Amino acid sequence: MSHKFKVRQMVRLAQPGFSDARTSAASIYEVVRLMPADQSGELSYRIKSGAIERAVRESEIRST
Repeated sequence: MSHKFKVRQMVRLAQPGFSDARTSAASIYEVVRLMPADQSGELSYRIKSGAIERAVRESEIRST
């Protein structure tokens, strides 16, 4: 299984949650690292916007 997104690609959160209230729903993140699949088999990424960096599953982000 290969990653859908690449390092340095710009993405958005598919469904911004409550914890993202401090950032705009339109925040754009940069993929900074490709990570292996988690226990469910879904691929993961590290994404960053300004000082905020987080880990997300592939289903949680979409292309800009």
